[in-house]
Amino acid sequence: MTTPTIVPTTPFPDQKPGTSGLRKKVPVFRQPNYVENFVQAIFDTLPDKVGATLVLGGDGRFLNREVVQKTLRLAAGNGFGRVLVGQGGLLSTPAASCVIRKAKALGGIVLSASHNPGGPEGDFGIKFNAANGGPAPESVTNAIFERAKALTEYRLVEAPDLDLDRLGQTKLGAMTVTVIDPVADYAELMRTLIDFDAVSRLFASGFRMRFDAMSAVTGPYATAILEGMLGAPAGTVVNATPKEDFGGHHPDPNPVHCHDLFDLMQGPDAPDFGAASDGDGDRNMIVAPSLFVTPSDSLALLAAHAHRAPGYAGGLAGVARSMPTSRAADRVAAALGIKAYETPTGWKFFGNLLDAGLITLCGEESAGTGSNHVREKDGLWAVLLWLNILAATGERADALVRAHWRTYGRDYYARHDYEEVDSDAANGLMDGLREKLAGLPGTRIGDLTVSTADEFAYRDPVDGSLTERQGIRIGFAEDARAVFRLSGTGTAGATLRVYLERYENAPDRLDLPVAEVLAPVAAAARAIAEIEPRTGRAEPSVVT
Repeated sequence: MTTPTIVPTTPFPDQKPGTSGLRKKVPVFRQPNYVENFVQAIFDTLPDKVGATLVLGGDGRFLNREVVQKTLRLAAGNGFGRVLVGQGGLLSTPAASCVIRKAKALGGIVLSASHNPGGPEGDFGIKFNAANGGPAPESVTNAIFERAKALTEYRLVEAPDLDLDRLGQTKLGAMTVTVIDPVADYAELMRTLIDFDAVSRLFASGFRMRFDAMSAVTGPYATAILEGMLGAPAGTVVNATPKEDFGGHHPDPNPVHCHDLFDLMQGPDAPDFGAASDGDGDRNMIVAPSLFVTPSDSLALLAAHAHRAPGYAGGLAGVARSMPTSRAADRVAAALGIKAYETPTGWKFFGNLLDAGLITLCGEESAGTGSNHVREKDGLWAVLLWLNILAATGERADALVRAHWRTYGRDYYARHDYEEVDSDAANGLMDGLREKLAGLPGTRIGDLTVSTADEFAYRDPVDGSLTERQGIRIGFAEDARAVFRLSGTGTAGATLRVYLERYENAPDRLDLPVAEVLAPVAAAARAIAEIEPRTGRAEPSVVT
């Protein structure tokens, strides 16, 4: 048996994982021992690791292969029995969740900074997913941070780099490393959920689609499933080859960063359906001809029609949405007679509800949608479910959305992001809002009247835990809402997110310009929060 090498080290004080693991700029991760320290801290919090199975892979961004090799050596040094690693070091985040669950692994290490840019000066991330396939709960990430702060050594098996491009088994010390096809298990799972025959017939009928993989990890999955298994014409998937810098683009599937697809879908020769996924494959964008479908509306529509797919033919146990996500899904749940849950932002909060069988579908406004098939959001799954629904109904995507609005009403929705705001100014803005909350109800701003004002806190119905300070909510008597949050997933400054929503159900008010309907809500939000005086920003950086 190969004796592990014990390497002395000193702790880094900044290795505190957020909701999606540890994310920093690439030069931070390239510091000597930085990766080794954090991975060792993860392993030190896993008491049952000796002889266990670990899943490993990432989105292919710059540094991915190097960190995969380091993690393999550390896993061998810490006594793991087997590591399943995606070919080329690739595994989309939902596929990693799928493999963890299928292999009954102790957990997985997912290398990604999600939708953030890649490259030598871009972002990188390391996340631990637990045995249920979902992101580690806060108790675990806190334990990892405490361990990282006290770390004095790490353990590894010294060996040359392994060939990550050749499928099959090899040994690293006493540990078995199996390089797996990153798509196979995921595609097999999709076949159990989606009516592949119906979708194949849809493509055979001449149905045209454009899927933009954004030079990120979903490319191989979308190509194999859409073009290979479902018969979509070659070229349906564009930007299909994962690149270390995502082709120099920001791999965030929204109308700003995925403007080529968005513009195509607004044009005279738009295909029947447009979709995209992000850096690590867990987010999605849906665009119908001449109509962008908000993630909130997409979740609601999937909930209303999920029974048309084999995996959901028995109906839904319940649905959940993150608090800033629009209330569109709640309206569907009420019509179906099922419970709708409102959770803090962060996919881990859905995990408890999914594991307890309380919900079947869940989603968040930041383009994440998922179900009980894995414990991550899943971009390509959402696209496949949409295709199943289009095949089953025979409707055009835009007609389907408008029919949904006629039935349930429309929640006009937008998110205004103020990026890289000075952290002190952003925190001062939120503190100022907190101080105002008690006095806001009854206040009239333009044509709107504040009816409720609070700071969202969540009591988990499964484990009873309380999560506080999850965003400030301002409700208006006119069935409108503004939500304020500071985002924790960026790597520079603070991002102030302002979520705007207004419900309309009059037949002549279902197809109005979004900005026009939301203008009074946006003006009220700016005034209440004093955004420009406090941040110096007259306009948001991005509107989605």
